[in-house]
Amino acid sequence: MTEPSGETAPEAPEDVAPTEDVQEDVRQGAAEPEEPGTAEESASAEGPATDEEPPPAEEPDEPAATDDATEAEAASGASEEPGTDGDAVAKASDTPEVSDAQAELAAQRELRAKIEARKAEKEGPLASGAKLSGTAADLLAAVRAVEGGAASGSAFYEAPEPAPRRPTPEAAPAMTVRPPVPAQGSAPAPGTTAAVREVLAKGGAPEALAGQVAAALGEGAHQALLDDPWQLLAVSGVRPEQADGFARALLGAACGPDDPRRTVALTVWLLERAALQGHTALEIDTVRAGLAGHAVPDPASAVEEAVSAGAVLVFQEEETAEEEPEEDEESPEATETAVEEPASPVLLGLDRYALAEESLADGLARLVRTATADVWEGSELERAAGAHGLVLHTGGEASRAEPVALAAAARARGLRTLVAVHADGGRRALGPAGADAVTVAALLSGAAGPGRDEEGAFALDLLVVLDAPQLDVETAAMLVESLPDGCRLVLSGDPAVLGAPGAGQVFGDVLAARVCPRIASRVPDPGPLGELVSGIGAGELNQVEAPGKEIVIVPVRDAGEAVHRTVQLVADSVPRAIGVPAEQTQVVAVGHGGSAGTRALNAALKQRLNPGPGRFGGFDPGDRVAYAAVPGRTVTGTVLSADAEGLRLRCGDEELLVPKERVESALRHGWALTAHQAAGARWPAVVVVLPGDAAGGLSRPWVYTAFGRAERHLSVVHGVDQALPRAVAEGVAPERTTRLRPLLEALLAVPEE
Repeated sequence: MTEPSGETAPEAPEDVAPTEDVQEDVRQGAAEPEEPGTAEESASAEGPATDEEPPPAEEPDEPAATDDATEAEAASGASEEPGTDGDAVAKASDTPEVSDAQAELAAQRELRAKIEARKAEKEGPLASGAKLSGTAADLLAAVRAVEGGAASGSAFYEAPEPAPRRPTPEAAPAMTVRPPVPAQGSAPAPGTTAAVREVLAKGGAPEALAGQVAAALGEGAHQALLDDPWQLLAVSGVRPEQADGFARALLGAACGPDDPRRTVALTVWLLERAALQGHTALEIDTVRAGLAGHAVPDPASAVEEAVSAGAVLVFQEEETAEEEPEEDEESPEATETAVEEPASPVLLGLDRYALAEESLADGLARLVRTATADVWEGSELERAAGAHGLVLHTGGEASRAEPVALAAAARARGLRTLVAVHADGGRRALGPAGADAVTVAALLSGAAGPGRDEEGAFALDLLVVLDAPQLDVETAAMLVESLPDGCRLVLSGDPAVLGAPGAGQVFGDVLAARVCPRIASRVPDPGPLGELVSGIGAGELNQVEAPGKEIVIVPVRDAGEAVHRTVQLVADSVPRAIGVPAEQTQVVAVGHGGSAGTRALNAALKQRLNPGPGRFGGFDPGDRVAYAAVPGRTVTGTVLSADAEGLRLRCGDEELLVPKERVESALRHGWALTAHQAAGARWPAVVVVLPGDAAGGLSRPWVYTAFGRAERHLSVVHGVDQALPRAVAEGVAPERTTRLRPLLEALLAVPEE
């Protein structure tokens, strides 16, 4: 998630606060909160307190893209007032009325065909087990005919399904982690950027957006903006009112609130924004309400227009037929049950998430069906992995040793085995066993792990993925598509932590689908920290004895004092009292913005730990940084040097180059992180900063994740009073709207004959 101006979060998806109820926000049509990062995180008033100042904790998770979007509001314009289009109303009244059910079923078939056609292009199998539903079937058929070159829309679903094949090396990378703006790759041509800059200036938008617009829209970006100014919404951080002002400057009276270009772009924008908060789809009524909140006169027609243009897809999962009990037809109980049976909701989604979920469900089903059952002696996890192609393993930090032991045992059996983790810090936390582990990003990029065979599959018999809750749906789809038939997959993680920074909740959906063995670890996390975190996972903020100063509570009255005490803890108290140096202490905050968010904390920590003028884009050699090569995937490191090409970092054992054009959008100082950025890694000491205004950003998963990043010492800078224990007891993160669970249930829930 990159932003047009201001300090940009290294990873946009992580910056979106998971505690925000997206669907409610969209229903109200409200603009994004100006500074979601202003809410600070709180420390438990009920937790153990000592006089010793604790070390920094991991930064809570706050929407950077949303946060930075506020700073980018340089090109603003009031949104158009809703109006009445008499011609449109008259036209609608002359149109024969089609029932919602008929229209949605017809569009469902059409859109289902689109996915089949896309999958056929990839020469991959298609067996989703779900059906589509929607509106505007005739329009969809016409659009499909144009796209297919005179072929009718029905041709897509009448075509025979291609024979299953493994993806080729060229096809494998087709499903990539989605950045709102390409995070890497060739920079836009200078001529393209210059042309875009002229269009932006003509429309009164900041010329600084030219590079991001050119990267988002590609060649011909300037003409795309002239034809459809609302394409400016493709740049993360640009808001609808800004795009409206830009469009009025370019089009004048030729545009209005019901302009089809505007309504389509807004529909996509609503779904993109929901994806930043983890949803792969939204209920159709939620989208209509969101459009109404942005002055769209006829939201229902706007949704139909977006569907007909192929910008969004419509879904309705097929109801599973269940045998009805033999009861008297006139029984009141039977009648009441029939009336109360809710129909599955009609959902709208973007095609890349639809394809990712379909592909992931197909791939997991393939692994389940192609694995050869074997009898493995050993632990419960080993026996399950021997007998099944897909196994889930749950537990806390200490339980990570179990899947690592499984991998070692599989190697001893002669199997090609690999352990993958979310972050490099998670690999180092495995100790000697982490020497052979790789990050998921390095595995998919080919920078580490086994090579691919001639069909594009990894040379593996068993893949163990730790930190599985951090897998978003697109990354998971890439990973599973790359596994050969017969390969076993073990997904391991703690379901109580914050979910993936990107769209989807893969681990939670597969757990809920109950289509494979689920092994729960019985290994408890040790010591006072383990006791504290385990209680939080159960909804209790317990008083824990900490004789070795493992847990320290530092009360503060306001945000200014919170920043002061945090710097004091990192620079002085923790090194002196605990013996953990500042470079091994991590600060965790609720969000990027606010008087005690990551920006304020990083500025204060830099001034104390590595003062300098920020000669290289605000950074100096020795600065601690957080770098997001792509949104949702952050690595931490230290600035080594700078040259004409950009900044050179040391991240773990590797050296990375951040191109100079990416420094502003992808790099932040990293003494303080959000909880999403810190997930999957641990530090000897952690300082969690919870000033008074952080209470609204707290939830049980957030507290569990932030407190759980500490290995030896946890300091909580506490200014939220009873908000912390209340969040632990009641603050359940909102559900994400996804489709993976029903897809898996349709494919695997019924026993094979």
